[in-house]
Amino acid sequence: MSKVVFSVSELNQATQRLLETQFPSIWVEGEVSNLAKPSSGHLYFSLKDAKSQIRCAMFRHKGLKLNFEPRNGLLVQVQAKVSLYPDRGDYQLIVENMEMAGDGLLKKAYEELVQKLAKEGLFQDQWKKPLPALPAHIGVITSPTGAAIRDILSVLKRRFPKIPVTLFPTKVQGAEAAPEIIRALSLANQDPTLEVLILARGGGSLEDLWPFNEELVARAIFESSIPIVTGVGHEIDFTIADFVADKRAPTPSAAAELVVPEQIALHQQFSVLENQLIQTINKYLQHQAQRLDWLLKRIQHPGQQIAFHLQRATTLESRLISTIRQVFKQKHIVLNSAMRALDAVSPLATLGRGYAIVSAGENKNIIRSVEEVAIGDLLEIRFKDGIVEAKSSDRHLHVKDKLEKVEASA
Repeated sequence: MSKVVFSVSELNQATQRLLETQFPSIWVEGEVSNLAKPSSGHLYFSLKDAKSQIRCAMFRHKGLKLNFEPRNGLLVQVQAKVSLYPDRGDYQLIVENMEMAGDGLLKKAYEELVQKLAKEGLFQDQWKKPLPALPAHIGVITSPTGAAIRDILSVLKRRFPKIPVTLFPTKVQGAEAAPEIIRALSLANQDPTLEVLILARGGGSLEDLWPFNEELVARAIFESSIPIVTGVGHEIDFTIADFVADKRAPTPSAAAELVVPEQIALHQQFSVLENQLIQTINKYLQHQAQRLDWLLKRIQHPGQQIAFHLQRATTLESRLISTIRQVFKQKHIVLNSAMRALDAVSPLATLGRGYAIVSAGENKNIIRSVEEVAIGDLLEIRFKDGIVEAKSSDRHLHVKDKLEKVEASA
């Protein structure tokens, strides 16, 4: 029997044809590693799981259709042809399409929903409701059998045991969790006594926590009229519910601590405030007592008040009389001065120096010239100390005397 001998090239080519024939197009899931992006635009990487890995190549024209950025560590599903690179004999996948899978797909959905709700303003501080300082009634939305409810109740009992707590049991994982959380939120908002809600669950993978990243759950939290505190997962876990809630706590226990103050610390605070209030009241009473003493000292007997006012009236009367006398004195001085001024220009003063005033007729017209006197006129001659009546008899004689006096003066 003759043997068949293959060259290396023939064997690789035959293997390539066999692989491409048997696996024309398959889907493979794995984690991206050893990713290389040369200037050609092609993508070269490996897909691996816990035990194995396989080389992959995605040519540029296929990579341009991707709606995400491949990166190391990302879990993906690829549609590819199984092939072999003949020059090196390397078994590989020629990738035609790539999709995110598992956590990678969830992370993409998470990021897209965060951007959407952020644009709508659901995360803004202006919508955050303040937590009550000491709630009268607390609601808890979580699984009734998980560790979260035990931690929450333990903290509430330790910090303030007298506050009533109502549990709204829901699933917190799986496909039914989101609808149950929404129903629990709606039911809690129908209770007018509830003042704050805790929405919580323990830690888990991104997939486990996914109900708290659902859009409908986020909108139900935003529409709640009761303030909501979330305590979902561990400190490093952030869900969309945390962004929409009024307050986010890193764990369920921390959420319970945010909701109620510690009773002992509150009593201590009350004691401090009580002492401050007592001191304030005592200072106020002391001040009012001093003010009362001062007012009592100012109060006088009615008789003393009457005597005081009578004395004041007497003083005012004396001042008024003195003022009036002073005014009369000043007016008298002014009057005398005016009389002296009048006297200086008075006709009577002229008479006192030897002159006389002659008037005639019924109207007592002043005679200023002999031309105004007729023979037989009744004349009235006024001297400084009396009046003499005379009757003119010779007008020409008077005129002659006048002329003589004039010549003599000349």
